[in-house]
Amino acid sequence: MVQKATNNDSRILAEMAVQMWDSHTVDELATEFTETITSGKAVFFIKYADSVPVGFAQCGLRTDYVEGTDSSPVGYLEGIFVKADYRNKGYAKELLLACEKWAKDMGCSEFASDCELDNINSFKFHMAMGFDEANRIICFKKNI
Repeated sequence: MVQKATNNDSRILAEMAVQMWDSHTVDELATEFTETITSGKAVFFIKYADSVPVGFAQCGLRTDYVEGTDSSPVGYLEGIFVKADYRNKGYAKELLLACEKWAKDMGCSEFASDCELDNINSFKFHMAMGFDEANRIICFKKNI
């Protein structure tokens, strides 16, 4: 079953998310997720298998330009994760479909995402889920 997360789920989300975003701590992510859920700027969905949380997805609305899109707002997959022992069972697809439905309900006609250039598994997932590659970029920054 896939459920929309509430603030009570922030720690569950963070314990999974730290496996993907390992430059953060569980406490940092739990605080961030509570703030995000409270603000309404994004939504999280949790996949449960036999009452065990095994994956999550975070999606939001972007009103700035999103590469390759023609409308605004655009639903955006900010992150998706399934625990290693539960992969290749269709759970990520279930999470993505929940995000897409939410975005449609929010008035979006397009849904987008991104991944790092070297994340081949993520690239393959996106292509298998019907995404079209819109562009490849390298981001730059400098201190001023």
